[in-house]
Amino acid sequence: MNQIPHHPQIPIFLTINGTLHELKVEPWVTLLDLLRERLSLTGTKKGCDQGQCGACTVLVDGKRVNSCLALAVSRDGAEITTIEGLAENGELHPLQVAFIERDAFQCGYCTPGQICSAAGLLAEGHTPSRAEIREHMSGNLCRCGAYTNIADAVEDVLMPRIAAKEAAE
Repeated sequence: MNQIPHHPQIPIFLTINGTLHELKVEPWVTLLDLLRERLSLTGTKKGCDQGQCGACTVLVDGKRVNSCLALAVSRDGAEITTIEGLAENGELHPLQVAFIERDAFQCGYCTPGQICSAAGLLAEGHTPSRAEIREHMSGNLCRCGAYTNIADAVEDVLMPRIAAKEAAE
């Protein structure tokens, strides 16, 4: 009689978009696959599956991470924010509004990763120039070439924050 091999599952705890999840995952499951396939958070996209396109970018403890390269078990105890978790109380995140206003997407496939990456950039707290915004966002590829509008949208949200910070100092 052939037995199906047992796949060990490891218990982990993740806070995803503000909700604590107790999960059991195999050690080889990526954070991307956990989000998309097990938790049905399909806003995070699978692009190259090699960490080169940025379509899978999420925030892990406030920092930008390519979720296709992160094993879920390695993020035990982390706070994960996906595109679905950026809006608060039914209100879009300012970056989501800016992307809409600036038409910073065309096909939309890269948009969740672009917005999560931009949210990470905002959280980093430094005051980049437009050239630095483009540099910091360069890990997120857009096959449609909406880079100018993406930089405009990020700048629209970032620059008022910088001005407010400087005024307070």
